[in-house]
Amino acid sequence: MTMPAAESTSDSETVDDPGAAARGAVYGTLARLFEEPNEDLYQVLDDGSLAADFETLVDRAGLDVDVPPLETRDDYDLLCARFNDVFAIGYPDPPVPLYESEYVGDGNWSEVNLDLARAYDFFGVAVDDDEREHHDHVQLELEFAGYLARLAAATGDDGSRRARRDFLDRHLATLVEGVADAVDDEAETGVYGEVVAFARSFVAADRDDLTARLDEEVSTP
Repeated sequence: MTMPAAESTSDSETVDDPGAAARGAVYGTLARLFEEPNEDLYQVLDDGSLAADFETLVDRAGLDVDVPPLETRDDYDLLCARFNDVFAIGYPDPPVPLYESEYVGDGNWSEVNLDLARAYDFFGVAVDDDEREHHDHVQLELEFAGYLARLAAATGDDGSRRARRDFLDRHLATLVEGVADAVDDEAETGVYGEVVAFARSFVAADRDDLTARLDEEVSTP
């Protein structure tokens, strides 16, 4: 997914909302976890360091979310095979689809993807041609949520916060809930069961916090 380059929030002291910047980093890292792992990703899952990084980010984000161990006992080849068995391979579909339209009922593929395409376009975001993924893939939705969080961090604009809350309500929360329910029905998901559970709890916490903060602003005289 390609995004405007001006929204860099790597230095938390230069942003308007460091908590939102941390949330953006969590979303971006979660998105990476829904790709087939490379050896760098395997390393942080093998040694448990990814969980420590998430702990730091969640603390900065100001959300009450438990971070699971996120430590695999698989070797690299088995972790790749496990990812494919759970998320990528199956007939006619994999056990746990990673597309929102799979969880919103028959006949809604066009509606879901058109709504997402409009949202991405409004914020100047485009799906990379090389990715060849539909707009409702979990990785793209997580990346977009991260972008909206970084945008709020950089600008302090309530509009991007409201956009993120609406996006979570309309799309990402539905998707991660569906993925989590599907994973619950599967055996031998390994570390990916923990990844999905963390994604569900983080999205829910971010949505609830945004709702509370925005409602409080409306009710303040």
